[in-house]
Amino acid sequence: MSKSLKRVRAALNAAGIDTDIIETPLARTAADAATALGCEIDQIAKSIIFRGENSGKAILFITAGGNRVDADKATALAGEPLGKADATLIRAQTGFAIGGVSPVGHVNPITAFVDPRLMDFDVIWAAAGTPHHVFRSNPQEMLKISGAQLSDFAS
Repeated sequence: MSKSLKRVRAALNAAGIDTDIIETPLARTAADAATALGCEIDQIAKSIIFRGENSGKAILFITAGGNRVDADKATALAGEPLGKADATLIRAQTGFAIGGVSPVGHVNPITAFVDPRLMDFDVIWAAAGTPHHVFRSNPQEMLKISGAQLSDFAS
């Protein structure tokens, strides 16, 4: 089991969440994950990382699979201009590689926001630290365990 996967499992356990981590053929994109799981694309909680241009910190937007992050709305929420986060920044600040970024189990505290669209479902799925692993949650649990703020940032 990878270090990233172990961190996600530990974060879920620490939060008292008893859920299976499932290995999929590929879950690098929301479409891949939805196909593998047989669910709607919006039930996939994508972890999108931006770089705060002033702070240099990673900022997480947990977005419904079919939605995109609106740059203007996201910038307003973050309180600073946002730029593209490269693989080095993402790995250093979250501990995850692109394609496997989980909403939980980060190596450093992170500012995070959750897309209200995810609240429309009883079950959502999120990356569990690798491009091949996901875990099941309900939206309220995800909001709680991610420490994220429910915010309108999607387009």
